[in-house]
Amino acid sequence: MKLVKLIANLGYGSRKDVALMFREGRITDPDGEVLYADDKVSPEHIRIDDEPLDPPAGLALMMNKPLGATCSRKDQGRVVYDLLPPRYRLRDPALSTVGRLDRDTSGLLLFTDDGALLHRIISPRANVAKVYEATLAHDLRGDEGELFASGSMMLESETEPLAPAELEVLGPRLARLTLTEGRYHQVRRMFAAVGNHVEALTRVSVGALTLGDLAPGKWRALDPDDITRIFAGPASP
Repeated sequence: MKLVKLIANLGYGSRKDVALMFREGRITDPDGEVLYADDKVSPEHIRIDDEPLDPPAGLALMMNKPLGATCSRKDQGRVVYDLLPPRYRLRDPALSTVGRLDRDTSGLLLFTDDGALLHRIISPRANVAKVYEATLAHDLRGDEGELFASGSMMLESETEPLAPAELEVLGPRLARLTLTEGRYHQVRRMFAAVGNHVEALTRVSVGALTLGDLAPGKWRALDPDDITRIFAGPASP
């Protein structure tokens, strides 16, 4: 792929904008030597305004999603894409969330522009575990774990029972729930079905990939080892 098209696809501007950046000498190699549009250079050896070029297609990120942000590109309020560099909205192929967390759920959120990776993670066949910690409005009654693990639990308006889920009681009103599917508002609906209400919800891991010390609202790129961990979980608490 020609450099102008590559850089434009990464969201740095239109092809006309990128061509102007070349003419202005803003695109260089790591030693500061000016590059030209017809040079043959690998992306890791390109600098724009002395900063490394963003990773090309195949990018995967993780974010500690804060409360109040939505995963929709069309929402009029705060969206998770606002927490990424503005040019990431313009990447081609587009960067998308891997599943969604609602406005009132925080924690580990994945992004990728790799369609095959996205579908591999969300496919039921992958059986990727997602672990949530829920703070509840009322004390647990004691039989939730058995019901959630039964594989026969039905949610309102659903026609298929839920896959077995694992419940770990952390306190009278605090629980950790491990799911291998991702139905709409599933954790909240599961607890509502047993007469409780989720007051706070955080996703703490996907597979064996955890938030670590990533602060709310922050993000980082995933490396190959991180991708492997997604399919190797769940992580130990």
